[in-house]
Amino acid sequence: MQNIQNRTIFRDDHEHFREQVQRFFKDEISPFHPEWERQGVIPKEVWRKAGALGLLNTMLPDPYGAGGDFGHAAILIEEVARTGASGLGFPLHSDIVAPYIYQYGTTEQKDRWLPKMASGELIGAIAMTEPEAGSDLKAIRTTARREGDFYVLNGQKTFITNGINSEIVIVVAKTSADLGAKGISLLVVEDGMEGFSKGRRLEKIGLLAQDTSELFFDNVRVPVGNLLGEENKGFSYLMHELAQERLVIAVRAATSIETFLQKTIDYTRDRKAFGQPVLGFQNTKFKLAEAKAQAVMLRVFVDKCIALHLEKKLSPELAAAAKLNATTLQNRLLDEFLQLHGGYGYMTEYQIGRAWVDARVGRIYGGSDEIMKEIISRTL
Repeated sequence: MQNIQNRTIFRDDHEHFREQVQRFFKDEISPFHPEWERQGVIPKEVWRKAGALGLLNTMLPDPYGAGGDFGHAAILIEEVARTGASGLGFPLHSDIVAPYIYQYGTTEQKDRWLPKMASGELIGAIAMTEPEAGSDLKAIRTTARREGDFYVLNGQKTFITNGINSEIVIVVAKTSADLGAKGISLLVVEDGMEGFSKGRRLEKIGLLAQDTSELFFDNVRVPVGNLLGEENKGFSYLMHELAQERLVIAVRAATSIETFLQKTIDYTRDRKAFGQPVLGFQNTKFKLAEAKAQAVMLRVFVDKCIALHLEKKLSPELAAAAKLNATTLQNRLLDEFLQLHGGYGYMTEYQIGRAWVDARVGRIYGGSDEIMKEIISRTL
């Protein structure tokens, strides 16, 4: 069978970038990630170091980023998955938050925020989810009322990745509540604005090093100059950009499967039971053979989606299918891999247990499985 790593979507400059990312992860991430999991946050200094090496805003042009494309972004996402560095919020910062500003911001806004995001001086977050809204953006309660040259922002957001570290947050708010989804706008809130506060660090079952928090907005006076794009056009902006977010999740899931498939092959080859390697049992061979066949199939599909996205041809429906397939398969196969590790799968020594727990949120964030099915169903 063709090796699942024989791929054609990446150019030489992409692979040179991968080598740079791998060196950074080896020196600056992997040795310290267990401690960050205990602390529940990645030090801001790590972001500054990544920015200095051109590892942030990889797909935006200079001076807003490293001047690459989504291929460079995909490589960094893959290395996050391959090393198990689940706490790094780089992909959300670079591939979700920064593109909103680049796509819909004015020249003044881009010049003010993006170079600092590229250097790691500003850490970005996006605040969509609310305690009672979940995936239903139409049901959000956060409001922004226009008063002269300001919007008065009130509301609460939860499950916000990079929430504690965030220095710039794109907030989804209703500027015309009577219009429903057609009354949503995107406002950029900056750390230090009066009335903007961060709640407790949320305790999750996985992604332990990733700082996730609640955000509160109490009569925050946001300058009109911090409105992204046009007022009441926020919902359409969100729908347009969510395809990339879902592809980011799919890329990560596919690489996680491949990484832990190989780790499980290596473990079962070395581990003995009843006088022979665990890999020698027919059940083990069949489980891993099935996993490899499915990993190859997923890899071909996800790489096709990356290729389409590089040509700006990836549809929301196909991105939803990629996320749904990738995260469902990831959850099922990582559970199989953990089982093949036996009791050691439940220990932190072999990483599979942590990866198994971390993977579960993939079927929830970026739009739940059910939302993905709803999007796909529109094509039926």
